[in-house]
Amino acid sequence: MGYPLLLAFCYILLSSKSLISIAEDTLRPNQIFTNGRTLVSSSQSFELGFFTPGSSKNSFLGIWYKNILPQTVVWVANRNNPIIPGSSSASLSLGSSGFSISTNESLIVWSVNVSVVLNSPILQLLDNGNLILRDESGADAEGYVIWQSFDDITDTLLPEMKLGWNLVTGLNRNMTSWLSSSDPSAGEFTFSVDRPAQAPQLVVRKRSAMLYRWGPWDGVRFSGSNELKSNPVFTPIFNISSEEVYYTFELIDKSTLSRFVMNQDGSVVYFTWRASDNQWGGVVTLQQNTCDGYGICGPYGSCDSKGPSCMCLKGFAPKSPQEWQRLTWTGGCVRNWDLDCKNGDGFVRYEGLKLPDNSFLFANRSLSLKECEAECLKNCSCMAYTRIDIHARGGDCVMWFDELVDMRNYPDGGEEIYIRMARKELEKASETERREVPYQVHREEMQEEDLELPILDFDSISAATDKFSIANKIGEGGFGTVYKVVLY
Repeated sequence: MGYPLLLAFCYILLSSKSLISIAEDTLRPNQIFTNGRTLVSSSQSFELGFFTPGSSKNSFLGIWYKNILPQTVVWVANRNNPIIPGSSSASLSLGSSGFSISTNESLIVWSVNVSVVLNSPILQLLDNGNLILRDESGADAEGYVIWQSFDDITDTLLPEMKLGWNLVTGLNRNMTSWLSSSDPSAGEFTFSVDRPAQAPQLVVRKRSAMLYRWGPWDGVRFSGSNELKSNPVFTPIFNISSEEVYYTFELIDKSTLSRFVMNQDGSVVYFTWRASDNQWGGVVTLQQNTCDGYGICGPYGSCDSKGPSCMCLKGFAPKSPQEWQRLTWTGGCVRNWDLDCKNGDGFVRYEGLKLPDNSFLFANRSLSLKECEAECLKNCSCMAYTRIDIHARGGDCVMWFDELVDMRNYPDGGEEIYIRMARKELEKASETERREVPYQVHREEMQEEDLELPILDFDSISAATDKFSIANKIGEGGFGTVYKVVLY
């Protein structure tokens, strides 16, 4: 081997070693991180570096799956602050106060600044796709995370990511769509855990407008959806405490690559990687049909996905029959009888429903169904109540203090709810029930009076009616001819 060739080989070898050292999972302050350099998690699952999406010419710092093509990005640092063409190359630098992306002209594009002084800061890309900042010299350095990318979700929810609230710091972790496939800046749609102080639920919004809603959590699923309950692929986890309210999921098979994505069209899709044909397969789309749309049947209306069509709950009628004839249901339904709290309102039980919006978790303790009813009855503004197992401790009292909206007929996994009704409506319902099941009511009355009737065979009945003689006929009813019976 010639001397110049040997020098060239040594130079390539040294350069390769330098690149390998920086392409590990950890970045330290004395290392330069520019375009073309990457961090790779120890399992070779995820990679951090600068990238240019789609047809864009802008650059971003992001995390993607290491061994999947086309490139699938799961997190973007400077999503709303791109590195534009024409500027000098950008770099990632780490120091005692945090880390930042800056250009050669010292223009800071994006940064993370912490309130503590870091003596030995490191950035580390973990095997679950989480980028963490910690201080190697601090006490409990291995476990203490000062900052993490999992707290700054973009459009993707990975296993172990928490979608929801840190109630101590006020941090709200939600998914926000990309603006387009070539622009990762924040789009119009968000997927989040809504109303952490009440009965938590999942919602999709377009800007501030509610588009879809799942919830509240009943201990197994979010009301109105079977897609987020336990299945052969993943186990859902919902946590609600005084410190946190969040949803996450764990994979049954840890080797599976999967993710939830908030798409640019407003759909939320669960994807898994199919190694057989090297594609992402959409396993579940949360928005299944028209009935998933928020409040399409208006107050006290229930959507039937078999139609789809709307119907009023029993005890209610369309607010505008003319609009309902034109299949315009958003005006909803009104009560047949106005409530009169002082005159003895009560409750009617409905079952097989997606629970309505605006739920309120009463107190932070378990109540029986009767106790929950008593609390709701005391407040004339309480429109409905039920009991569901939000905290996994046997049951929580949930109430509603506003019009009941966004319900649907959901026989497979629906909930029961008790809706406040006027006394006249209760009396009407009771009379209807007596007419529909007269023999059941009659039997209960006889049991109360402790009456006993003899059991007669056919021959005895024939003799008692003189062989069903026309002379003993006293009338006819819906069940046939009625005869006078003479018993000896």
